[in-house]
Amino acid sequence: MDIIQRNFFRLLLSGSLGMFEKIEPMSAFKWNRLMQIARIQGVSDITLKGIRNSQHEATCNIPDRLVAEAEKEVVAMPAGRQPTSRMANPLFKRRLERIRHDERHAIDCSVETLELLNLIVANVYCMINAGVSLKLILDLGGYLRTKGDKVDFVKLDTWLASLHIQRMAQLEGSILIDVFGFEQDEVPFVHKVEKSAHAIVFRSLSHNEQDDAAQWHLQQNRTGFITNNSGLLRRNLKRSMRYFDYAPFETMSSFVSNIAKSFSEIEE
Repeated sequence: MDIIQRNFFRLLLSGSLGMFEKIEPMSAFKWNRLMQIARIQGVSDITLKGIRNSQHEATCNIPDRLVAEAEKEVVAMPAGRQPTSRMANPLFKRRLERIRHDERHAIDCSVETLELLNLIVANVYCMINAGVSLKLILDLGGYLRTKGDKVDFVKLDTWLASLHIQRMAQLEGSILIDVFGFEQDEVPFVHKVEKSAHAIVFRSLSHNEQDDAAQWHLQQNRTGFITNNSGLLRRNLKRSMRYFDYAPFETMSSFVSNIAKSFSEIEE
């Protein structure tokens, strides 16, 4: 982990979870690169909050110009939308709907456990379709820190098993442990830390996967032939397959669903 990445994750921890570590001084070029990463990852607001928390430290020597630019970006950011928390596999989609319905009507209803499941599913959907969302991972960590003591983790494990996303949930928790310094007992659904968590996160910092995912759909040219950006298609297939071992049914269903969606757009 280089100095840019170290400072980036320290600012995220400060801005989202109130965990403070001393910021290391950097050149203007490196600070500019850090803010570019924050923008690409969609966490400019969290990063800016971390900067404000550290602004009185002499070592936090970020140029005022970059802070002013970040403030303008954050003001212009669209209002936060609810993350997509659904599954592509038809069978698991029905199971998820049944879990939500039954739990809301259960005598021993645990709203906190259901909300945590929704956060985990939202992360699964995002990771398979667009890559790791640091914001969603931090939302998951924040929820565990603030409401984890109210969660029924036995019930949660049962739900994860029925949806076949135990390892994906474990990967999400492993990112919190490996990258953001959580203790394993803070993330009870992690029974074994996934060794690949570190590499997956740092790969996401060097690839703007969100942009790729939005551009890979099939298109019909003027002559009526169906075309696609083969480079983007290969990269998105490679990204999806990265999670195949963790959730094979959901990964394949998501990929097939995206292809079907592309064809439906052509027909329209």
